[in-house]
Amino acid sequence: MTDNKTHLDVKGLLCPLPVLKARKVLKALAPGSILRLVATDPASVIDVPHYCNEAGHTLLSHDEQDGVFTYEIERK
Repeated sequence: MTDNKTHLDVKGLLCPLPVLKARKVLKALAPGSILRLVATDPASVIDVPHYCNEAGHTLLSHDEQDGVFTYEIERK
């Protein structure tokens, strides 16, 4: 079985760049693929779920550890 996860590190970037970069990568992925997004922007806690909801993608998980936010997004 192949790993269908793509990793995108946007640490250090501020709103709206994390979501814009995630959108670009998700657009290139096949439906069902998973993007693991790692960010340090505190606004990503609001921006990423909102983007997923608006774009129709599924936010599978989100976590925060020491100011680093990790999201797993399934492309629809």
